[in-house]
Amino acid sequence: QVSAALKEGRVTPTELCQQCLSLIKSTKFLNAYITIAEETALKQAEASEERYKRGQPLGVLDGIPIAVKDNFNTAGIETTCASNMLRGYISPYNATVVQKLLDQGAVLLGKTNLDEFAMGSGSTDGVFGPVRNPWSYSRQYKEKSVPKSHSEDKESNWVITGGSSGGSAAAVSSFTCFAALGSDTGGSTRNPAAHCGVVGLKPTYGLISRHGLIPLVNSMDVPGILTRCVDDAAVVLGSLAGHDPKDSTTIQDNFKPFELPSLTDVSKLSIGIPKEYHAPGLSGEILALWSKAADLFRNAGAKVVEVSLPHTHYSIVCYHVLCTAEVASNMARFDGLEYGHRSDMNESTESMYAATRREGFNDVVRGRILSGNYFLLKQNYEKYFVKAQKVRRLIANDFVKVFRSGVDVLLTPTTLSDAAPYKEFIKEDNRTRSAQNDILTQAANMAGLPAVNVPTALSERGLPVGLQFIGRSFQEQQLLTVAKWFEKQVQFPMIQLEEIKRHDHDVLQHEKSASFS
Repeated sequence: QVSAALKEGRVTPTELCQQCLSLIKSTKFLNAYITIAEETALKQAEASEERYKRGQPLGVLDGIPIAVKDNFNTAGIETTCASNMLRGYISPYNATVVQKLLDQGAVLLGKTNLDEFAMGSGSTDGVFGPVRNPWSYSRQYKEKSVPKSHSEDKESNWVITGGSSGGSAAAVSSFTCFAALGSDTGGSTRNPAAHCGVVGLKPTYGLISRHGLIPLVNSMDVPGILTRCVDDAAVVLGSLAGHDPKDSTTIQDNFKPFELPSLTDVSKLSIGIPKEYHAPGLSGEILALWSKAADLFRNAGAKVVEVSLPHTHYSIVCYHVLCTAEVASNMARFDGLEYGHRSDMNESTESMYAATRREGFNDVVRGRILSGNYFLLKQNYEKYFVKAQKVRRLIANDFVKVFRSGVDVLLTPTTLSDAAPYKEFIKEDNRTRSAQNDILTQAANMAGLPAVNVPTALSERGLPVGLQFIGRSFQEQQLLTVAKWFEKQVQFPMIQLEEIKRHDHDVLQHEKSASFS
């Protein structure tokens, strides 16, 4: 819609950019952005405006305001990973995905907040502070939550965004941008998408380049896409997918962007319901919603079958071993010599290394490095790392068998419950929280499969709840077509934000339903 408005001249890229920048300032309390690239964004918007005047826009994304998670390198704009280790670091190059968006004329508004080095599931553990879920300030949530006092309402009642791409999810949810990039290693795009009521797509491993994404777990990391509707996710995917000579893990074939058809007949579809995803801790509310969604497909004529992914129970332990092992390897590059923070300790090279890493990394990152190095010790390598790789293969094979049996798409919950209040969430340590919150999402990363969160309904507390669709490898078109049909059936309500200043009311009304596809 907004792309059409730009083409018809009803709004200019500069006006759109200024409106989004104004909204970013009005919603600063959400802490969704680490860096706002106002000057750069306005220059990009002016260049886009010139192209529209000449009648030569670069594509659907030309002039569209976007945001990027702060673990993607951006030339000339600080990239911090929400860590003291990289505070002040400015990359000399753009990540491939960022460059592709800029080549399409997208306007980069800024870099979004996250858990330090993307290690977390709440967006609460970065050095710039936690991200607040925009739904904490929505009319829907405020009508359902009854605070004990006015001060508690303001200070204690807000809920988390999920993570680690919480800043990107909050940015899209609060209308400050039309699409955002996240990263997804164990659910870091889908989890916050579910909690913030937006679409979160994790593409097939190898479909989108990881070049310039600061690595967490090389064998599982995938750039993720956050938008307000499924069609928009397909548009962004079309701009990003395809081979990159700078990333040897990307597919060799050319990727053909696709337009999603409007599915009217689902009778030829087979939807799988994995029984193992009825996980401990799954709320009754989400279980009921999952069953209702299965019935929706069944009543529309689709074949709905219960399937088994028997090795799911081992996936969290397996993921923990492989994740920390790769983290230990990846974090070795931060030694204080080439870039990033460097300690003043100069007694010896070893003491400088140790002090740099102690000062630069938080407890979560240091803990994962220690765990990973333990699993990689010579005496432990076969017992932990090699065994975890074998279990990972079994988990991937479970999916292969299910899809070979004729199932087209799997339908599962995305999260165990709706978003937790911040004060409740921080009572448990990061590792416990991540193990709980990744349980329904990380198996797709281990198998390298595409998965998407679709916002489905509001919980009894007035907060978003999403369901996840997992597809066959490289079958994003089928996956998103099914997701689009489901999105149309459920008619997820629009957030009604109350905390935005009055002078931005008109902007919010303009952008409320705006998508760019």
